[in-house]
Amino acid sequence: MSEKPEKFLAPESDSNQGVATLAIEVAAQKIDSPGSRARRRFFRHRLAMFGLVVLIIMGSAAILAPLIAPYDPAAQNLIDFRQPPSAKHWLGTDGFGRDVLSRLIYGARPSLSVGLIAVTFYELIAVILGSLAGYYGGKVDWIIMRTVDVVMTFPSLIIIIFLVAILGPGLRNTIVAIAILRWTEPTRLVRGQILSLREMDYVLAARSLGAKDSRIIRRHILPGVIAPLVVHATFGVATAILLEAALSFLNLGILPPAASWGNMMTAAQELVILEQMPWLWLPPGLAIMLAVLSINFVGDGLRDALDVTRAE
Repeated sequence: MSEKPEKFLAPESDSNQGVATLAIEVAAQKIDSPGSRARRRFFRHRLAMFGLVVLIIMGSAAILAPLIAPYDPAAQNLIDFRQPPSAKHWLGTDGFGRDVLSRLIYGARPSLSVGLIAVTFYELIAVILGSLAGYYGGKVDWIIMRTVDVVMTFPSLIIIIFLVAILGPGLRNTIVAIAILRWTEPTRLVRGQILSLREMDYVLAARSLGAKDSRIIRRHILPGVIAPLVVHATFGVATAILLEAALSFLNLGILPPAASWGNMMTAAQELVILEQMPWLWLPPGLAIMLAVLSINFVGDGLRDALDVTRAE
């Protein structure tokens, strides 16, 4: 008599169950990848979420300024000269009768764009120079790092003021002046990261297989530099916003009638306005403070999220 087939089903069932368990474990590992853990840490960071929401609101207001601003920010009306906040002008008017709220909304455009564009510009410079110095070493490293040392000895704010005074005030020249002086710190950061990454086994393997230096740097080394560079760039945006505000306050940045938070603060130079007309300087001052604080919160969140040594 033939044996019952049921006795042969048990091993096959166990095999199927093992395959299913293995598939679940592989899927779980994919789901809990370093990227997903970083996102989870970042979204759990309450201050980072607060800062992100504030920056989204400010960015949206800057983009939609023509649609949401109640008045033309450059329109003068001397009849409404330095009027306090009212139903007609929610944040009052300035010394030329211009609506403060409209100028505050439009002022977000240059103030935020200076930070983003200037930081993008000098971070690219830092990636190129830091990669060359860290990967090749020798004379290339010596020349680049000695140049960094020389530039870092200059007092940044004074040199930026000097450059803007030579180039002339304006958005483009402000961005150029900030980028020229701020590339040194991220260059050191990139160089230090590459010095540790270039001796890793996967880099040595790629080099032994004949891969070009440009491919090794681009595909195998730079991905390991992105995380600390993103964190540094986040804090750099806040610094650039403060520098733009300082230059505009000194009439070396964005010049009126164009609105920026910095040149709106110029009115605070008069003691009478400081004491009796806070609506002229308090809104732009709070906007600068809130933007910089929010960017720093986001930077803290990114730093904690990308820290591989940090426990969940």
